[in-house]
Amino acid sequence: MEFGQMILNALLPIFVIMLLGYASGKMSIFTAENARSFNKLVLNYALPAALFLSIVKADRHLLFEDLKLTIISIVVIVICFLFAYFGCQKFFKHSKKEAAVCALIAGSPTIGFLGFAVLEPIYGFNTSTGLVIAIVAIVVNAITIPIGLYLLDPDNTPTPASNAAATPGAQPEAQPAAQPAAAPKKKSGNAFVNALKQPVVWAPILAVIFILVGIHFPKGLEPTFNLIAKANAGLAVFAAGVTLSAQHIRINWEICYNTILKLLIMPAALLVVGKLFHLEAANLQMLVMAGALPPAFSGIIIGSRYQIYVNTGTSSLALSTFLFMASCPFWYWLAGLVSHM
Repeated sequence: MEFGQMILNALLPIFVIMLLGYASGKMSIFTAENARSFNKLVLNYALPAALFLSIVKADRHLLFEDLKLTIISIVVIVICFLFAYFGCQKFFKHSKKEAAVCALIAGSPTIGFLGFAVLEPIYGFNTSTGLVIAIVAIVVNAITIPIGLYLLDPDNTPTPASNAAATPGAQPEAQPAAQPAAAPKKKSGNAFVNALKQPVVWAPILAVIFILVGIHFPKGLEPTFNLIAKANAGLAVFAAGVTLSAQHIRINWEICYNTILKLLIMPAALLVVGKLFHLEAANLQMLVMAGALPPAFSGIIIGSRYQIYVNTGTSSLALSTFLFMASCPFWYWLAGLVSHM
């Protein structure tokens, strides 16, 4: 795909729809509460349907070919997550709880929100695209989020019911993996189990089980799944704009550091490791693009829930989302170049 086509087909729609959501929020047409409802629809229905339908069409051979992709995704994303956690403590002298929220923001891509919105226009809606998005989504929702909750130790974090209203612009957002964290008095040891209960995690796993045991998904049911799946990208991006409109955005060195970590270091690490281990060219390109996505909104939700790292986290998300418009074409070009070397 040419740069001009990518901007018109993938980036411009995201920017316009997010700007529309932002303007709607500023004009009070939609509120943060509406955005949470939109996100719940994406989380519980649209995104799981899209992931399930795209994966269930695969075969066993293709699934085992992607084992290398799974391992690379887990190792690189978890290392970047831990780097963000320890870097926040060492470089910016934050507490462990603040560093945990920082890692949830700067160390995880927003694959649930923008995965299909970015990768589908560029690489098409096919089995390989769905598998890459599903694998990264499972890593984020079933691994890094529970690790972040364990490091945050929410059972020992006071619930800010009385002082949440005193924090301007600290509106919680809704995102796929944040739901297990939002419920009070959940044990950190159960974080992985709680994550596995989310449709965005078990739907792709169920699709993989279908493939392994040889269950063929009826073609007559595809239009039903397609109808709700197509609502995923547009609704999620619009809700993101509404959510950002409720926040007070600022920029400092820490926010720039978080942005660099998310938009540059993570995709660069995925590109280098994927190339070293001879990842198939198309999968390598899509994995790099998935890693280059802005921060996962789940960190904002968790931070808002416990009033930890709220403004810095939200500002990091806003700056990363804006600069993604420039970094996306760069990684598309570089990943394509390196993957065919």
